[in-house]
Amino acid sequence: LYEDDELIVINKPAGLVVHPGAGNWTGTLVNALIHHCGDSLSGIGGVKRPGIVHRLDKETSGVMVVAKTDRAHKALSEAFADHGRTGDLERAYLALVWGIPQRPTGTIDAHLGRAADRVRRAVVPEGRDDARHAVTHFSVVERFGEGQQAFATASLVECRLETGRTHQIRVHMAHIGHPVVGDPDYGQAFRTKANRLPEPLKTKVKAFPRQALHAWLLEFEHPTTHLTMRFEAPIPGDMEELVVDFRKL
Repeated sequence: LYEDDELIVINKPAGLVVHPGAGNWTGTLVNALIHHCGDSLSGIGGVKRPGIVHRLDKETSGVMVVAKTDRAHKALSEAFADHGRTGDLERAYLALVWGIPQRPTGTIDAHLGRAADRVRRAVVPEGRDDARHAVTHFSVVERFGEGQQAFATASLVECRLETGRTHQIRVHMAHIGHPVVGDPDYGQAFRTKANRLPEPLKTKVKAFPRQALHAWLLEFEHPTTHLTMRFEAPIPGDMEELVVDFRKL
């Protein structure tokens, strides 16, 4: 989407792991960045995560910024840590979720920590050792199947992050009873919900290979020019097709 001497902004496709790790040592975003940028990536993240300021889950698509200099890495990391409370950073996602929230807008303020399986995340009591404060603001963009009691309903929602915790949107939306469509970890038996849909939508939802979550907007202050940089990524084709099919309910 953009590149200069300080940073590079990309539209990450779904299915791409951000950095090497167990089971994914090659074919990651970092591998591609090293091939593209050579040695001109920030070294703050170490050998495995050069330039990586923030992450998106493997199956989440959308806008990411990567630092090419240590100066940019430090400034961007501070902006992400503060998460826009000073107005320097804005992140927005589009999510296709099950059900229709009762209110058109809302805020989810619930601490996150490790789930019992030690792999996933969960809403946990504030006083727990691993509890991390997490705030997500959501607004309903579009409703599907409203009034069609025989069918499973769904909504397209925009989520804006005030904090940036692992799996935050996925856990928070599931916490209020509206898990992301296709989410294998927090989807609460989404294939069972899909059984209530008419064909061919039922088959398409069951076959959808990922959580329907896309980081469509990233806005931040450039670390050296201090200009406001705004980047948008259109909703990807697979998710757009699903939205179009839900509109037919």
